[in-house]
Amino acid sequence: MSLQALIFDVDGTLADTERDGHRVAFNRAFAESGLDWEWSVERYGQLLEVSGGKERLQRYLQEDQPDLILPGDMKAWAAEIHRLKTRHYRELVQQGILPLRPGVKRLIQEARQAGIRLAIATTSAPDNVLALLETGLGADSPSWFEVIAAGDVVPAKKPAPDIYCYALEAMGLPPEVCVAIEDSHVGLQAALQAGLTTVITPSSYTQNEDFTGAALVVSHLGEPSKPFQVLVGHALPSTYFDISCAQSLLATSASVTGSRIDLQ
Repeated sequence: MSLQALIFDVDGTLADTERDGHRVAFNRAFAESGLDWEWSVERYGQLLEVSGGKERLQRYLQEDQPDLILPGDMKAWAAEIHRLKTRHYRELVQQGILPLRPGVKRLIQEARQAGIRLAIATTSAPDNVLALLETGLGADSPSWFEVIAAGDVVPAKKPAPDIYCYALEAMGLPPEVCVAIEDSHVGLQAALQAGLTTVITPSSYTQNEDFTGAALVVSHLGEPSKPFQVLVGHALPSTYFDISCAQSLLATSASVTGSRIDLQ
């Protein structure tokens, strides 16, 4: 199979946004709402087991604030706090304090030059995605991505495969010609269930997670002057992840799948 598309997760994958971005934005939204809550680095890491900011808020209420009486419906309350948080997050991103991870911009530019299609598949809100892309890649960069599947566009969030299935359907492509790039166990499960060959670049919060099933796990995507470290997987034809590496992984996946079919 010939590589036709790269599908990127956002938080932790394009940039290490969780600890100093989303967590800080949540805390600022709490303060703006008159709440004396402060999500520590450790507690936020635990809450990241739940996909989606609004869903994390609801989990926190259930586990840490069970006696809190809300002014209305829990989901509506969570949506309002999340709206404030999104505004604070955009402000943080626009300050330039959340740079893209090594190799991200290079790989995206290489893909565009090679005619490889690009897509986003994330549980993050669309506004958050646009802010990161525009700040890290340029004002016109959202147009580089054929599909930006984000937020609540599908009802079931990762580890459900729905967001990847949505992106694949929107592009009209089978998973066999695409490579997904993720940073977490939850994201990996979503991509694998959608049938995608998946590359993992662990982030600060996901370094110790289980990445069984990934085609490759590397420290980051790498640059010519900043080689990646292969954590799980075979040696590649480059010291940084590029289009030829993605094609090589697809070929290997196709070979393994073909061998399984022959054995049945």
